[in-house]
Amino acid sequence: MKKFILSAALLIAVSIGAKAQVSLGIKGGVNFSKISTDNLKESTLTGYQAGLFARVGNSLYFQPELYLSSTGGKFESSDNNQDFSGKVRFTNLNVPLLIGKSFGEKDLNFRIMAGPIYTYQLDRSENFSGNLSGAYADFGDYKKSTLGYQVGAGVDISAITVDLRYEGGLTKVNQNFGQRQNLWALSVGFKIL
Repeated sequence: MKKFILSAALLIAVSIGAKAQVSLGIKGGVNFSKISTDNLKESTLTGYQAGLFARVGNSLYFQPELYLSSTGGKFESSDNNQDFSGKVRFTNLNVPLLIGKSFGEKDLNFRIMAGPIYTYQLDRSENFSGNLSGAYADFGDYKKSTLGYQVGAGVDISAITVDLRYEGGLTKVNQNFGQRQNLWALSVGFKIL
């Protein structure tokens, strides 16, 4: 992780040294998250995201972000011997480091982007009903931090920016049940600088 952060800092320094365009902004949006789980039926939860972004570069750019999000998932057992259902919701601090390519003019510009995301769990609420014993006794044993990736596309119309992204989990949020967080996010931002 240290090597990646140092590489990102070097990329920012080179971009600024090359007199690249730098934008700062705020963003907010909605996400539809699910936690994929071995042998269980999953469904999505609607959440939010709100935070800050920077964009360094012109047609090729680097975009670090820092935002809060609400994610999670719903579960239902498909095993008659272990009948339970539940919902878990996380409040997270997210740090994606995206590399992107833009196409178009200054006031109308289309973008594609991809990169890693680090997620740290600030809070968790869970509600399980039924039989969580035996094989599912440690079902709610979630990690505090995970790594993932984001890919997406966006459009800038003057100072307004809109992104649609998919986020997939590279690390499991619960090792015991193969649980990985994935989501779709739609956000709207405003460039302040």
